Amino acid sequence: MPQETAVYTHGHHESVLRSHTWRTAANSAAYLLGSLKPHMKILDIGCGPGTITADLAALVPDGHVVGADHAAGILDQARATAAERGLTNVEFTTADVHALDWPDDTFCVVHAHQVLQHVGDPVLALREMRRVTKPGGIIAVRDSDYAAMTWYPQSPGMTRWLDLYRRVARANGGEPDAGRRLKSWALEAGFAPQDLTATAGTWCYSTPDEIAWWSGLWADRTLASAYAERATEGGHATVEQLTAVSDAWREWGTKDDAWFTVLHGEILGRKRDRA
Repeated sequence: MPQETAVYTHGHHESVLRSHTWRTAANSAAYLLGSLKPHMKILDIGCGPGTITADLAALVPDGHVVGADHAAGILDQARATAAERGLTNVEFTTADVHALDWPDDTFCVVHAHQVLQHVGDPVLALREMRRVTKPGGIIAVRDSDYAAMTWYPQSPGMTRWLDLYRRVARANGGEPDAGRRLKSWALEAGFAPQDLTATAGTWCYSTPDEIAWWSGLWADRTLASAYAERATEGGHATVEQLTAVSDAWREWGTKDDAWFTVLHGEILGRKRDRA
C-alpha cells in the first residue's frame, strides 16, 4: 500500500501553529464556499489545529465533517477547537492522503489546504481524494507557491530565506512551488479539463500589526521549528546562517512600507456522475 515518503517541513512548533490557527474558511477556502450545501459530508485533509475544519462544520449544519491529519499529535487541539465552538457534526482522525481509509464515493467534498506541497506523490494524493468523493462531488485544493511570494522593501536576507526554504522543502520530498502545479497534477491524476476550475487567491500582509505578526512568526520559525532542525541537520544552513535570516525577517518587519503577499493556486475538480 502506498505510504507518505515526504517529511513535513514545518512541524508543529508554536511559531507554526501561530499561523495555522489564524486560518479560516473565509481567508483560506473562499473559492470553495459557494459550492457548499447544508447537508454535505466533507473530508478535510491535513486539518492541523482544525480552525478551517470547524468553519466547514458550521457551514454544513445538517451534514458532517471529518478532519484528518497525518500527525496524530495535533488532533487534540483540533478537537478542542471544535468543542469550544459547540460543534457536534465533526470528528477527527489520522490519515495518509496516499491511501485513505474510506470506501469509494464516501464524501460530497474532499478539501485539502496547504497539503500537496508537503506530500511525496501529489498526483496519487489527488487520485485518492477523487476516489473517496461521491459522483458529482467536489475535490478542492489550495496551495501556496513560494517562488511567487513577493515583498517590499527588498531584503538580501529574506531572499536567502526563500532560497533556503525551497531547498529544505525539496530535500524533505515536497514541492514548495505547488500552487502553479495544481492544475497540471490534477490533469495527470485523470481529471478532464472540463471538470477543473483553476483559480488563484492571495494572503496580503500590509498593516503594522499584520507585518509584525508575519515577520515575527517567520523569524521564530527560522530558529526554533522542525524546519530549522531540518535545515541544519540536512547541511543546508548553519545556526549562524539561520540566525542571520531570522534577524533579516525582524529587520524587514520594522519598515513602515513593508508589504508581503502569498500567492496560492486553487483548483475545484468535479467527479463525474456515472453514466
